[in-house]
Amino acid sequence: MLLFTTCSANATDPLVVIVHRDNPNPQLSQHQIVDLYMGKYTAFPDGTLAKVLDYEQGHPLRTLFLTTLTGRPISQINAYWSQVKFSGKASFPQAYQSIDAILEEVASTPDAIGYVPATAVTEDVKVVYRFVQ
Repeated sequence: MLLFTTCSANATDPLVVIVHRDNPNPQLSQHQIVDLYMGKYTAFPDGTLAKVLDYEQGHPLRTLFLTTLTGRPISQINAYWSQVKFSGKASFPQAYQSIDAILEEVASTPDAIGYVPATAVTEDVKVVYRFVQ
């Protein structure tokens, strides 16, 4: 069922931010997600360290997510991360190649956070943020 669900998802579906279904945080704000994905914070609001998952550079969902989330072009986001990487102040989110890989990792890792098209969500994960379209 997971394979069928994710294969039907595409980049035009609204994105949602997901966590493990047992994660104690019922929802996150856009600001909290920006802080996690831009390396400012490494923990959820409850203090649990977060394993931030992303797609590989060049993946269309990564560009859509980061530009929608931050309101900045991907070139600025990549430049920011280049500076952060050089300074050693934060580390990149762990990169994955596919929606299936993100879903599998979030479903099996209690402290993971990722994002997928809304149509790909399964009962093994919990939505903590929805982008309004």
